[in-house]
Amino acid sequence: MPVEIREISNRSDLREFIYLPEKLHKDHKNWVPPVYLDEFEYFDPDRNPNFAHCDTIRLLAYDGGKPVGRIMGIIHHEYNRVQNEQHARFSWVETPNDQEVFNALMTAVEDWARSRGMTHIVGPLAFSDKDPQGFLVEGFEQPVTIATTCNFPYMINLTENCGFSPKLDLVVYQIPVPEKLPPFAAKVLERFSRRNGELKVLEFTSRRKVKPYIRPVLQLVNETFTGIYGFFPFTEKEMDNMANRYLYLIDPRYIKIIVNAAGEVVAFILGMDDLSEGFRKAKGRLFPFGLIHLLIAAKKSRQLNLLLGAIRPDYQGRGLDMLMGSRLLESAKKAGKTVMDSHLELETNLKVRAEMERMGGKVYKRYRIWEKEL
Repeated sequence: MPVEIREISNRSDLREFIYLPEKLHKDHKNWVPPVYLDEFEYFDPDRNPNFAHCDTIRLLAYDGGKPVGRIMGIIHHEYNRVQNEQHARFSWVETPNDQEVFNALMTAVEDWARSRGMTHIVGPLAFSDKDPQGFLVEGFEQPVTIATTCNFPYMINLTENCGFSPKLDLVVYQIPVPEKLPPFAAKVLERFSRRNGELKVLEFTSRRKVKPYIRPVLQLVNETFTGIYGFFPFTEKEMDNMANRYLYLIDPRYIKIIVNAAGEVVAFILGMDDLSEGFRKAKGRLFPFGLIHLLIAAKKSRQLNLLLGAIRPDYQGRGLDMLMGSRLLESAKKAGKTVMDSHLELETNLKVRAEMERMGGKVYKRYRIWEKEL
C-alpha cells in the first residue's frame, strides 16, 4: 500500500501528531520528550499567536492505517516580506528510516508551498529561530538540551536524497565552568568598574521579581536580533506566551539583567539547569510527579544551558558581556555546575564564537538548515 498523507483535522489527529515522536524515539537513548501540555498549546492555532501571521499545514503520514511520520509546513509572510523572499519552511518532521515516508511528507509540503507562490523551501525551521531548528549533524553521542532538535543520523541522508542542499550551520559550544576567572576576564571587569558607574547588575532569587522585566528583556531581543537568520520580532502576546512556556523551568539565579541610570534594560543573559534527565523520567508529563523529577534533575545536574542573551547596540563593546558572564559563572559554580552549553550560534557569528573560545569553549554539536528550490 502507498503511504497516505492526511492533514490534521481534529483533536484526535493532533494527539497522533504530538505523541508520534515518543513512538519513533522509544529506543533513542538521548531523546528528551517535550512537555506535552506545552505541545498541545504550541500546535493549536487558537492558542499559539504565531499562527495568526503565518500560513501553516500539519500533516501525518499513514502506512497500513497506522501513523508513521509527521511534518509541519509554514509560510511566514511578514518575514518573507522583510527579507524579500518567497520561502516556505518545513519543521517538526519525524519519520522512520524510510525514504518513501519522508518523500511523501516533503512532497505534500512542497506542493502546498508551490501552490501559494513560494520559490524555495528551507528547514528544519519553525515560526522563529527560538524554536528548535536544523538537523543535528555532529555530536549524536551528546545529550539533547531544551529547545533543540533530536534526530537520528539517517535524517541527513533522507534530506539529501530528497534534493536538499545545506544552507547554513549552527554550532554549540561546551564551556568549562572555571574555579576562577581567567586573567583577561578579570582585567575587562576591572576596566568596566572604572568606566561604567551608572550601570547596575540585577540578580534575582524569585521568579515573581523577574516578571516585570520579561517584556523589556524581549523588547531588547527584538531590537538586537534583527540580523539573525530566522528571527522575527515578538509581539507582546508572543512575549507573554514565551514567558508562560519557560519561566517556571528557570532558576532565577541564572538571570542577570543590566539597567542604566534611567532604569532601562540594556543587557541580559539567561541560563537554566540542564533538565534533560528529569524530562526523561517525567516522560513529558508534569503531573502527578513530573515536577518532582525536574526539581531533582536541577539539583543533580552539573550542566548549565545558556538560552538567550542580548546587549543594546549603544552599550556593546563596553564589557557588559564579560560582566554578565562572570556573574553567571559565579552562580553556576556555587550551584556545583562544571560545564555550560552555549545553545545554538550561527557558524558565521565569529565575534560571539571568539568570546566563547576565549573562555575555553569547544564546539561539540553542529546543526544544519537545508534548502531546496521549488
